[in-house]
Amino acid sequence: MELVSWNVNGLRSLVKDDYWAKFLHGVKPDIFCLQETKATPEQLPEELREVPGFSSFFASSQVKKGYSGVALYSKIEPLQVIYGMGIEEFDREGRFIGAEYEDFWLLNAYFPNGGQGPHRLDYKMRFYDAFLAFAEKLRKQKPVIFCGDVNTAHEGIDLAQPKAHEEDTGFLPEERAWIDEVVGAGYVDTFRHFHPRAVAYSFWDQRFHARDRNIGWRLDYFFVASELLKRVHAAEIHGDIYGSDHCPVSITLR
Repeated sequence: MELVSWNVNGLRSLVKDDYWAKFLHGVKPDIFCLQETKATPEQLPEELREVPGFSSFFASSQVKKGYSGVALYSKIEPLQVIYGMGIEEFDREGRFIGAEYEDFWLLNAYFPNGGQGPHRLDYKMRFYDAFLAFAEKLRKQKPVIFCGDVNTAHEGIDLAQPKAHEEDTGFLPEERAWIDEVVGAGYVDTFRHFHPRAVAYSFWDQRFHARDRNIGWRLDYFFVASELLKRVHAAEIHGDIYGSDHCPVSITLR
């Protein structure tokens, strides 16, 4: 079973230049989670709203149009789908969707960016704390897998220029400490588990031809509860898939 996560930076833009078809045929997902969809279901063309063989679910921003948003497409019908954490200030931005399957929960989140001033960094850190508490609550029922654009590079190996970004959001000590907390709670960073020394990125700034020069960040993750790790066969970053300033990441479950 192939689980895929991708920040698409505008879902509607993927119909251009066959990016959508290349994604489906290149990665071959069984379940895929998208972030930063920037659209309500009504705004999507049918080929994005109704994908043959998949059930589709969407959470959209109530703050403003063309902002945030997440989606879940699944060949396996979930037992239930939840569209928020039950916290209005976070749920209204359309950053979370979760699905319960027979033997695990899958949580898809577009974590906030900490830019635009101290108030957004505070919002990001509170979102982080609320999310982990919510995941731990669900974990009491069954193991949790969570994925998405976490908007933080965990360690120096996870971005091309760590020294230059020590005081920038996305690599601040408090942001990185939250990922430490996630790991301490018993969640495994699957890519780093299988590729402990690999230098690979999932995001490149669209300015300055950063992707051409591979000046990037690893911001996109699959974390699995440690009790589920034995079922994870592989974890990959699909740098050959274009269409966004991020590329897809995936895990393969036995």
